[in-house]
Amino acid sequence: MHCKSFLIGLLALLLATPLAADVVRPALIEISVYTRGEIQIEIRASIEALLSEINGRYSNTKQAPNADEYDRYRVMEPDALLVEFEKFKTQLLQGVDVRLDDQSVALKVSSVEIPEPGYTKVPRISVINLSGKVERDRKQLTWYYPQRFGDHATRVRQVDEANEKWHWSDHQWLKEDVYTEPYSLDEIFTRQSFFSVLKTYVVAGFQHILPLGLDHILFVIGIFLLSSKLKPLLWQVTMFTLAHSITLSLSMLDIFSLPSRVVEPLIALSIAYVAIENIFSPRLHRSRLWLVFGFGLLHGLGFASILSEFGMPVDAFALALISFNIGIEFGQLFIITVAFFGVALWFKNQQTYRHVVVIPLSVMISITGLYWFWERLEWVS
Repeated sequence: MHCKSFLIGLLALLLATPLAADVVRPALIEISVYTRGEIQIEIRASIEALLSEINGRYSNTKQAPNADEYDRYRVMEPDALLVEFEKFKTQLLQGVDVRLDDQSVALKVSSVEIPEPGYTKVPRISVINLSGKVERDRKQLTWYYPQRFGDHATRVRQVDEANEKWHWSDHQWLKEDVYTEPYSLDEIFTRQSFFSVLKTYVVAGFQHILPLGLDHILFVIGIFLLSSKLKPLLWQVTMFTLAHSITLSLSMLDIFSLPSRVVEPLIALSIAYVAIENIFSPRLHRSRLWLVFGFGLLHGLGFASILSEFGMPVDAFALALISFNIGIEFGQLFIITVAFFGVALWFKNQQTYRHVVVIPLSVMISITGLYWFWERLEWVS
């Protein structure tokens, strides 16, 4: 019964995933409080998602009721999209709230920067700048960004331009409809504790796999299917972990990176390749380890694109990077554990397991990967 339920659930997931285009990423918000009596707020977010009311509650944008509207916005030229945003501007200003000592600050939109559409399979990130006046006797700041606009990561800095002094706070990442915890404005910001950074980035890494990382989920399941025995499975997972840790680190250190329009189609192709190999190869070969390693390098660049947008604490960069990797590993191990106890444990005969589980699921995964590869190459036209 457990095996049957798991297979039905996984097949339902596979049937749904070819419709996935992308997920809505959290908004990145930087609030600068100047001693000259001014506050500036930079919101880096998808204007297309704001206009079509698509936020992080959708695992992919195609599930949203306004998916067609979202797709229409994302191919618009900047000037045309700016016209659409002007209609939304009042709603944005009424939705957000910045408070200094519990007194709201009147804000206005000072500028909007919208890039060219570019590679439309990755959300276009625009920059919305807000500004307002502040009094120098205020001691703390709180910020509200409605959940209907999406998740957000926010940080604050104090700026004393006359004396060339400034200091950033740490990020607060909110996925609920609440105000941030207060940011101090009258002293050097208190740094996040070791365990606070650890928790924040472990959770971020895990959530990038479950529930947001459908492509990574299918890749891990593809690895699992060819050999459910512990030793070869651990070797493959180790090679994948080592590889994505290398490129994730290199990318976050600005040493090496590739554009999303290259990485995303290749990740999809890696999913298809592993699944196709499962169909035509009845056993695990040594070359599989090096293929998994190579594909892991690609997936690491995919992880980096998310982490770079989320932001890294300057004083705890290494801890945050390691914690994010740990979260990814927890996500992968969770998938493997569920797959093992949900399917593999119930099959004693390997031939039966291959014909009933490995081949059917690999066919579905390969079709999904090939569809994603084609769908992510549409920008070539």
